[in-house]
Amino acid sequence: MYQGVTLGALSFPKDEKGELVRDTKRHPTIEDNVVIYANATILGGETHIGRGSVIGSSVWITKSVAPGTTVLMEPPALKLRSPNS
Repeated sequence: MYQGVTLGALSFPKDEKGELVRDTKRHPTIEDNVVIYANATILGGETHIGRGSVIGSSVWITKSVAPGTTVLMEPPALKLRSPNS
């Protein structure tokens, strides 16, 4: 795990009365041999990062990742259009 990684919680769930349910797992589970690069954010108690996965820099995850998966954030491409095209 590199610097700036956040392993955090989503908000507390609410019951049918609108009361906060406090005794639930809120933080993610990270299995063995996972590499998490700088500034990645992984949130939620139901989120599992499978064994041997690689989580790229600056990725934001709120759903589970299967074992052996690589998750990357590809930067958007700058596209230019001239007025004559």
